[in-house]
Amino acid sequence: MAIKATVYKASVQIADMDRSVYADHTLTLARQPSETDERLMVRLLAFALHVPADDHQGALQVARGMADADEPDLWQKSLTGELLHWIEVGQPDERRLIKACGRAARVTLYVYSQAASIWWAGVQPKLARLSNLAVWQLPAEQSQALARLAARSMTLQVTVQEGQVWVGDAHASVEIHPQPLMTPQP
Repeated sequence: MAIKATVYKASVQIADMDRSVYADHTLTLARQPSETDERLMVRLLAFALHVPADDHQGALQVARGMADADEPDLWQKSLTGELLHWIEVGQPDERRLIKACGRAARVTLYVYSQAASIWWAGVQPKLARLSNLAVWQLPAEQSQALARLAARSMTLQVTVQEGQVWVGDAHASVEIHPQPLMTPQP
């Protein structure tokens, strides 16, 4: 019998001064058996950093990600079904990112962990020609501190100002400095 995903519920208050996005969101996240708290929380952070101010262009949604090879961790589809934004977390195969860049108008990847720079050095030449790909690295100690905020039921505040991110709950706060590894080409 297969082990089922563990359900996490998150109430997230977002104050993103860089994008003028101020909103409260309630998310239900399925943590797959092979997924860590660190990966789960990076997914949640990616949601907070990319959720649009309104749903006029379609909502940002949690997708099946690890449970379905044809879906990202998060995606935004237009009201007509066009795939606007594909968001991945981790260190996916470069073929997956190339395919995603062909399907979506924008693709964003968040890498984390001690091995992220080694992984990036190996795939960066293969991804250099992708004009709609953005890659961000979270320092390992910061993503690990973010993982310590994980709880089956959590209330988090996410504040973004001048590229710096603070994520906190009633007991602790983590400062995160995402580092751009690759930015989309105009």
